[in-house]
Amino acid sequence: MAKHMVARSVVVDAPAKSIFDLVATPSQHPVLDGSGTVQQAHFGPERLEPGAEFGMDMRMLGLPYRMTNRVVEFEEGRLIAWRHVGSHRWRYEFEELAGGGTLVTETFDYSRGQVAFYVLSGAPARNARGIERTLERLRAAAEAEGA
Repeated sequence: MAKHMVARSVVVDAPAKSIFDLVATPSQHPVLDGSGTVQQAHFGPERLEPGAEFGMDMRMLGLPYRMTNRVVEFEEGRLIAWRHVGSHRWRYEFEELAGGGTLVTETFDYSRGQVAFYVLSGAPARNARGIERTLERLRAAAEAEGA
């Protein structure tokens, strides 16, 4: 694992395209979020694309706030990432496996500035737990959709 990144992976019994479509739909983010912070989509397109901006209503430690995100990496069906004011990125990669299913990797990349803040605040460990729960929710949603 690269320094200043936290990533987890899961194999999902669904095609990469259908899983990608879930992640590329901001209104699905509260359903998929395992951290408990994402509340609802505030603004933005129905489906994300390169450079798209979208806003989310968030809640952490009982306090509501809004976060604006911009898609900064995008390869249809394979890769999507966005960043917000903190300059860190949330990245999802989708790799179809020869034996069936899709390997999905979610990464919290905090290598672009404010590293000390993230480390001191405990964000890497907290986000690792959230990623694990998010990937389980994503797997359940994608597999249920395909059933």
